Amino acid sequence: MDLMSEVIRMVRVGSVGSRVIRHSDPRGLRFTAFAGSGFHIMLRGTCWLITEDRPPVPLRPGDIVLTSSGAQHGFARTRRALADLPPSAMGPIPPAPGPCDFEFLCGAYRLEHGYAPQYLRALPDLIAVSPDYDRYPEMRALVAILEAEVGRARPGSGATLRSLLDLILVLVLRQWHEQHGSAPGTDDPAIAAALRQIHEHPQHQWTVGRLSDVAGLPRTAFSRRFTALVGQPPMSYLISWRLGCGARLLREIDASLATIAREVGYSTEFSFSNAFRREYGVAPGHFRRAAFAMPMAEVSATAE
Repeated sequence: MDLMSEVIRMVRVGSVGSRVIRHSDPRGLRFTAFAGSGFHIMLRGTCWLITEDRPPVPLRPGDIVLTSSGAQHGFARTRRALADLPPSAMGPIPPAPGPCDFEFLCGAYRLEHGYAPQYLRALPDLIAVSPDYDRYPEMRALVAILEAEVGRARPGSGATLRSLLDLILVLVLRQWHEQHGSAPGTDDPAIAAALRQIHEHPQHQWTVGRLSDVAGLPRTAFSRRFTALVGQPPMSYLISWRLGCGARLLREIDASLATIAREVGYSTEFSFSNAFRREYGVAPGHFRRAAFAMPMAEVSATAE
């Protein structure tokens, strides 16, 4: 299984949006925390990325900031404390006309229920990447196309927007992993073996004992190492992965709840529904209906 592709499909269960922000207020601006993932691409000018607990990071044109799991953050032309930055208005607001200190392009996947997949939550909250545009010329082209598409209501714009955000997110994750290593747990052969089985066969009746056998480790040692590397105990990760797959299937296929429950490892529709409600806060049927109730105009309105 291509783990990154599966994660992209999971975040797609939410709504997507994009907008351009031109900023000239010396106070800067702050984005509040949200459920989901997103990115900012610096188009023009320079500024500082401001976070709660890390030193400010200088940004220049071409840099990309990945908000892996919706953490609060901000931007300012000078070093400032995050709490001092005024909140940014949300929604499809046209960029301000005239000169500005800096300009950036936002893309976001907003999850109305639940949260970003563990794969993304295990990454640093805010990741600043300076893409190698000579090595990845397609990134430059994607950014130009996304900037041209934003704010234009044209036939096919909904599908185009999703595809562009997907491609940019994949390229940013690829470059970050090239510089900082593989996804959490995948560098350890024993834990990688267990993760591979969970990802490829979520419907199996896994237990900690069975997964430790796959890893070739004693049960206690396996649990301890898995939790340290992945950020969750094995069974918690398994449940999150199963329900993430279930959420994706609810949005992608017109199958019964009982069928989807079996596909992701639950013996009955009732047990799947209870677990799903605990994880996402709504019943599976409501989650599925909400996807078809949102028109594309509303989808584009959810961007930062």
